Amino acid sequence: MSDIEIAQQAKMQPVTSLAEQTLGLQADQLEPYGHYKAKVSLDVLAEQADKADGKLILVTAISPTPAGEGKTTTTIGLSDALNRIGKKSMVCIREPAMGPCFGMKGGAAGGGYAQVVPMEDINLHFTGDLHAISAAHNLLSAMIDNHIHHGNELDLDIRKITWGRVIDMNDRALRDITVGLGGAANGFPRQDGFDIVVASEVMAIFCLANSLKELKEKLSNILIGYSRDGTARYAKDLNAQGAMATLLKEAIKPNLVQTLENNPAFVHGGPFANIAHGCNSVIATKMALKLSDYVVTEAGFGADLGAEKFIDIKCRKAGLKPDTAVIVATVKALKYHGGVEAKDLATEDLTALEKGMANLKRHLSNLQDHFGVPCVVAINHFIQDSEAEIALVKSTVESYGAKAVIATHWAHGGQGAEALAHEVLNSIEEQNNQFQFLYQDDEPLWDKINAVALKLYSAKEVVADKSVHKKLAEFSKTHSHIPVCMAKTPYSFSSDATMRGAATGHTLTVRDVKLSRGAEFLVVLCGDIMTMPGLPKLPASERIDVADDGVITGLF
Repeated sequence: MSDIEIAQQAKMQPVTSLAEQTLGLQADQLEPYGHYKAKVSLDVLAEQADKADGKLILVTAISPTPAGEGKTTTTIGLSDALNRIGKKSMVCIREPAMGPCFGMKGGAAGGGYAQVVPMEDINLHFTGDLHAISAAHNLLSAMIDNHIHHGNELDLDIRKITWGRVIDMNDRALRDITVGLGGAANGFPRQDGFDIVVASEVMAIFCLANSLKELKEKLSNILIGYSRDGTARYAKDLNAQGAMATLLKEAIKPNLVQTLENNPAFVHGGPFANIAHGCNSVIATKMALKLSDYVVTEAGFGADLGAEKFIDIKCRKAGLKPDTAVIVATVKALKYHGGVEAKDLATEDLTALEKGMANLKRHLSNLQDHFGVPCVVAINHFIQDSEAEIALVKSTVESYGAKAVIATHWAHGGQGAEALAHEVLNSIEEQNNQFQFLYQDDEPLWDKINAVALKLYSAKEVVADKSVHKKLAEFSKTHSHIPVCMAKTPYSFSSDATMRGAATGHTLTVRDVKLSRGAEFLVVLCGDIMTMPGLPKLPASERIDVADDGVITGLF
């Protein structure tokens, strides 16, 4: 059966019963959105303040390939497995963006028998969070142009407006546009453009804020552009933060759903990891740590992007620390990194597999050596994997100083990840966690960029033109303390997506830098990375349909 067919056969528990039986929450602490999903009151976080936190387990992966790795699936399967062996565990993952669902990536609610449900709702409009974020972002956009139209008291330079617009769709035609055409009644013509909503700074702020009050404070500090004399202008100069926060006051509450095995899951926030910080909301993570003994969360794409930002941005700002990490790998993906083309990945190839292990080794070394986080490798199993290939992965990982465990959660749900769950518990109990950040707050911004590129990506150098260095010099005057958010291709350690395996000695080209003053990090745009994806030649949307009785097909 397909993922959606499996999800449609799920026997879901009413969300009010789920909340009471698994988390001890009462009906008045929930705001149901139908029978199977609900918002959880922020009061719960305050009420649980004195309770000790549970253990935090980060699930990350090798560099993604066309073969797929199954990071979200493993996150869900591991949490189900922990519950099966008697531990109180909860999932914390991001909300899917609709753009990729209708594009190339497909849904993001797990797969096989390790999914969160209701799958169709989660992958589509869900509880409206992404719409609210889009509305808040575009409200500020509208207020900027309205201010210019009505006299421009802030003397904004229309050539230096840094705040664009967003939409939750992959639409390359909107990357660079001209607004304000049609005469004086429609405003002043100027160049503008759209990003996908999950790349919005509002999304980043939403996921890093600890409260509604802090959300509003961060929104007020969004940089919108510069006046003609070079003075920076912010959202608070337009008094936009109150209305923006009002649009987000319901969205900021975590969304409670369940796995196929009726275990609790928070699905909340959804920044991309290749162009944003790639983690679910701080509020959901902190609430889950109070409500359960183990929290299994994921960070987007490979560990060079998602895990790095989880640690250097989310953990740094929220005071969190992962107790252990799981790196997801598949035999197929490792062979792809060893040079095998996608059409041939089902064929045993020990030579290519051994070569491709370099990618896993780099990610493992980065987490263990540079961040001090103990790791377990999850071999997400495919039926085409040969015994010899599995044995090679296990023995090679052991030579790296870690343990690799076969996981069959896609086919068998939590039962198929029990061995992984036991190994994760062993990793936590060994208490060899030497957690640290990759760089310190007081290091110069250029040094932070170099730390990521040279230490994690194994680049030989980082280059940028004079305009980038000029921006860095300007930002460093007041924001040298902030972390960097690297935006690059997720498919390679380099900025070249075609460089598989463990690229080394390459040059990382920084194309531009953008200050996300509200979120308090610096976005570093590398290579040809784009903040508005396009649809592929054969988008997933061509396969998606709904029958007369309302049953959806082809979503994933």
